[in-house]
Amino acid sequence: MSAPWDYIAKLVCIGDSGCGKSSLTIRLCEGRFSPHHDVTIGVEFGSRIVPVGPPHSQTMALPPTTSSSSSIPATSATTTTSTGLPEPPRDPSKTPQKHMKLSLWDTAGQETYKSVTRSYFRGASGALLVFDLSRKQTFDHVTDWLSDLRQIAEPDIVVVLVGNKADLVGDETKRQVSRQQAQEWARGNGVLEYVETSAKSGENVESAFMRVAERIYHNIQAGKYDLNDRRSGVKGPTAGGSRQVKLGPNGTKSMTGGCC
Repeated sequence: MSAPWDYIAKLVCIGDSGCGKSSLTIRLCEGRFSPHHDVTIGVEFGSRIVPVGPPHSQTMALPPTTSSSSSIPATSATTTTSTGLPEPPRDPSKTPQKHMKLSLWDTAGQETYKSVTRSYFRGASGALLVFDLSRKQTFDHVTDWLSDLRQIAEPDIVVVLVGNKADLVGDETKRQVSRQQAQEWARGNGVLEYVETSAKSGENVESAFMRVAERIYHNIQAGKYDLNDRRSGVKGPTAGGSRQVKLGPNGTKSMTGGCC
């Protein structure tokens, strides 16, 4: 049978250690919050299949534009749907819904591992640049992270700035980075937009990832990626992304197509 996705996109979560990158990935992939998570060493992985393009995108609630356990197995993450995105709305025009598999690479934020984790930026089509709203020094470092990303990743990588731990700054006295300050930075640095999230409550987590996924889908439709070139960070059926299982004469399974 054919795969349940039309495209695969590689996304990286980058930013200082302790900003909640792993918690954001776990929240998206497994629908839960992990209050205690070991420091990421190198990179951890997760994945999630999401609807992209119409009819889902026509009614998807998005934030205003002005505005993994120690490791997450990709196979288990993709099957978790209990707290996932709502079913796409029915479309009278019978437009077939496209789906994208987000391959999430949660990178270490410690300076010790920075030379290692930067190598994982290659081949990424999207990135969440994460900082902690309650720690200004993590925001001060996002410029360096973005610079490293753009030196290594493809020039048209889709980047969303994410201010995480919004649950901690409900009391504005604990907020160290204003929304306006973050929005101005995003505009001044060519970042798609700024979103405030809470991995603990789940607030805007799906919206942040979906904004990246939708823009990548838009770029696919505009022909900006070579789906046969793994360096583009996006794969599709033409790149062997669709697997089919056929039964052989003895009932054995054989695979046609495939994806790395």
